[in-house]
Order: sequence, then structure tokens, then C-alpha cells
Amino acid sequence: MGDPAVVLLSGGLDSSTVLAIAKDRGFEPHALSFRYGQRHAVELEAARRVAEAIGVVRHVVAEIDLRVFGGSALTSDIEVPKHNSVAELPDEIPVTYVPARNTIFLSFALAFAETVGARDIFLGVNALDYSGYPDCRPEYIAAFEAMARLATKAGVAGNGVSIHTPLIHMTKAEIIRTGTELGLDYGLTSSCYDPSGTGQPCGRCDSCLLRLKGFEEAGLTDPLVYQVA
Repeated sequence: MGDPAVVLLSGGLDSSTVLAIAKDRGFEPHALSFRYGQRHAVELEAARRVAEAIGVVRHVVAEIDLRVFGGSALTSDIEVPKHNSVAELPDEIPVTYVPARNTIFLSFALAFAETVGARDIFLGVNALDYSGYPDCRPEYIAAFEAMARLATKAGVAGNGVSIHTPLIHMTKAEIIRTGTELGLDYGLTSSCYDPSGTGQPCGRCDSCLLRLKGFEEAGLTDPLVYQVA
């Protein structure tokens, strides 16, 4: 048996790749997903599929409702921006940013890690092919890791957690190649911010465009069928 680890699993391309990496490194993963009022809740079914395919000790879906705050196109009635190409993506932080989401998710992961005796948390943030979210930067991860050593029983005892971000300096194409080499079926995943009622990706939101760009640059075909070809 390997060491336990908590893996934040949204069901998207990045987090699914991270789960495959954690498993490949010999960890016994405990997957953690969130039903947080997101409009793209179909991703939770994708998370279930991925967790089942890769194999986890346990898959927990935590229920929190960030719609009480709103402030994001993912948790309110704000329209999800659509574009025709990656070149059209704006430089500023987009309205799909959910305020403090990674801080909230990592706090839950920290509590989960203590209950299962895990000293490792895996997170699929990326600082290259991403939408400019402030909580995807290396300095943020380092700051949270330092805080965790002060805020937990395990940390005070000298057993602080390590937050692993294996994708943080990888392009989307490199991420896709890595997952493919590990046998991950990307047809199980869901990345779209504004999918149809049946879960079909729109093909024009930030997440879809970055995903499609990654597959193109990796020289591979995305197994998902998009509303916009």
C-alpha cells in the first residue's frame, strides 16, 4: 500500500491528469470533488467516471453553495463569455473566476487529509495555459502550504502537508501528452463552463478553447464532441 493522498478532482482535464499522476507515483488517492452551485455540475459525473476508471480509495463529493455569494459566471446568472479563438481571450481575470475557490477547496482538502492521515494534497493548477486566475500561481500555493503548517494539528506536530502541483509549469499540450501516456481516457472528462443539458461542451468558452488548443498542439484528437466544430 502506498501513502494516502488527497486529490482535488473536478472531472476536468487537468485534475483528472493529476489523479493519474498521483496514482502512478504510488499514492493511494482519496478524491475530493465539490458540488458548489456551479452551472457546469455535469463535471461531477465526469469526476465519478474518472475516479472509477483510475481507482481511488474513496471519492467524496462535498456540498457547499457558493451561489449565496455569486460574483462569478459559474455561480450566478452572469453570462459565460464565448469567443471564436484563443487569440480573443482577454488579458484581465475573466468573470468565470470564482472568488477564493481554490482557497475554499484547499481548506476542505486540508481537513480531509488530516482525517485520513495524508501528508500530501494534489491540485491541478496551471500557470501557463490557463485563464489568469490568481489562485493558480506558484506563490499562492507556497503561501497556502506555509499557512497549513500553522493551522493544523498535524502541522504543529511537524507533519505539515505538501501541496503537489505537477502541472503548474506545463503547457496544456504537455498535460495531455502526460495523461495519454498514463492511459487516461480524456473522453471521460468534462471541461466546459457552459455545457448543454446533456453535457455536450460548447466549444467557445475559455476552458473549451484552451482544451482544444492543447489537443491540437499535442497532435492528438479530443475525444469529446463539441456543439461548435
